[in-house]
Amino acid sequence: MRRPRPRTLLLAAALVLALAAALAPRLATRGTAFRLLAVVDVTGSMNVRDYTQDGRPVSRLDEVKTTLRALAARLPCGSELGLAIFTERRSFLLFEPVAVCADFAPLDGAIANLDWRMAWEGDSYIAFGLYSGIALAGPLGADLLFFTDGQEAPPLPASGIPPFEGEAGAVRGLIVGVGGTTPVPIPKFDRDGREVGFYGMDDVPQENRHGLPPTNSELREGFHARNAPWGGEAASGEEHLSAVRTEHLEALAAKTGLAYVPLADAAALAGSVASHARPRPVPGTWDSAPLPAALALALLMAFFAAEALPARRPHPHPTTRTRVS
Repeated sequence: MRRPRPRTLLLAAALVLALAAALAPRLATRGTAFRLLAVVDVTGSMNVRDYTQDGRPVSRLDEVKTTLRALAARLPCGSELGLAIFTERRSFLLFEPVAVCADFAPLDGAIANLDWRMAWEGDSYIAFGLYSGIALAGPLGADLLFFTDGQEAPPLPASGIPPFEGEAGAVRGLIVGVGGTTPVPIPKFDRDGREVGFYGMDDVPQENRHGLPPTNSELREGFHARNAPWGGEAASGEEHLSAVRTEHLEALAAKTGLAYVPLADAAALAGSVASHARPRPVPGTWDSAPLPAALALALLMAFFAAEALPARRPHPHPTTRTRVS
């Protein structure tokens, strides 16, 4: 009985593996997912264009939207992501966390349509906005992603950061600092939403004169304990310029039990989420069919490669000539 040729064995093995792939079971597994609430600052300073995309300047808000959309695409299936905006002194929920895989299209569209025109007040009380974002995330059982440049408008009073009345660390998550480190002008828009220049020093409050005056205010020119406790001159400063307020955001993170990270690409942000958010086990399935299917394909490629090689012909044996004398 003749032994089968190697090429025939290759083809038979590929057939067996192909049948195994067709009948391969789906195996139950346990995966890791996240439940997140993203709160995006849409106040005026988020219009500053200190990022670039494809060689053109883009606003901080546009950079957040791009990164958040990419993050949603990177989160493992089973994860959920909700969306909220921050303006004035509160965070407002747009929708509760939804499945990033099953509901990706509407989720991606909602993030893409975030706009600074959603803000209805010019103030930006970052601390209060963060505190209300934590209050939103807690009942939803979600970890918080709070995107902001950290610029308080008006500036904080002399008493500093307002007290946090919640429990530090009860809600986990990230404060994501947005913007460059160099102060740059803030775009100014008219009532119809058309850009008309930049804010000047006289357009925004340079000092918060509510509450008690700062220490040593009596040394200011024109000080009067009753009539001019902040001095007699108009405040000056750089509040009309904007840069990420890293120290302020780190202080807020320490007060609330969150972590602070600067805005980077989606891969870095996903790594920060994995480090600081609470992983949640979710049931999943593993399709075992690709393994035998890949082996069957490899054997078929080997078979056809062997068929393409030219067949070796046996060398003829030399003939012996007999001389006739």
